[in-house]
Amino acid sequence: MNDKVALVTGASEGIGREIARLLVSEGVKVGLLARNRVRLEALATELGERAVALSGDVTQFADLEQAVARLEERFGGLDYLINNAGIGVFKPVQDMGIEEWRAVLETNLTGLFLATKAAVPAMQRRGGGHIVNIGSLAGKNAFAGGSAYNASKFGLIGFSEAIMQDLRYLGIRVSTVLPGSVNTAFGGNSTDAAWKIQPEDVAQAVLYVLRSNPRVMPGQLELRPAQPPRK
Repeated sequence: MNDKVALVTGASEGIGREIARLLVSEGVKVGLLARNRVRLEALATELGERAVALSGDVTQFADLEQAVARLEERFGGLDYLINNAGIGVFKPVQDMGIEEWRAVLETNLTGLFLATKAAVPAMQRRGGGHIVNIGSLAGKNAFAGGSAYNASKFGLIGFSEAIMQDLRYLGIRVSTVLPGSVNTAFGGNSTDAAWKIQPEDVAQAVLYVLRSNPRVMPGQLELRPAQPPRK
């Protein structure tokens, strides 16, 4: 993996930040993309010359095209795309605002498509690559108040399976990591639940699929807390 090049979306905090840290520690050169430039710049400074801050919004195709172009210019190409950016709004459907619905679907699902569309030509120029989509077990298990989030994550799984069929003969592998409860501030959660999956656990799962032999297509990798509270 040394000197491979990755683009990590949603890299300014939580899971994305830990993925970026782990990839850099493995010798990967990483483009950090998120909307919060201050946090990105701080992380890029921490990670050193193998990381570059790419402020942008995954719902804006021009931002993603520019990010890929900058990675090609600075590091010579693009090998890995880690689609991690996501938001959550959790309300009963009757209380869900139209703009809230659109924001979740645009970020979590359309953003996935736009990042993939921007990345694939660069991967083709490298002779192949690997796309890892960070989903959720909410893409298989619906829950009350999750209409927008569940829809986006169910869609992520379908999108991933479809593009795998499109891209496999271009030498581009597609994998999906589906964590359960992760100990981050996502959705307003507290970060003091030791039983939950840690962000670095998700990062290790990403590393696992990227390291797999190119003749293998890792599909869906589910991550569950080993000992959640008993119900």
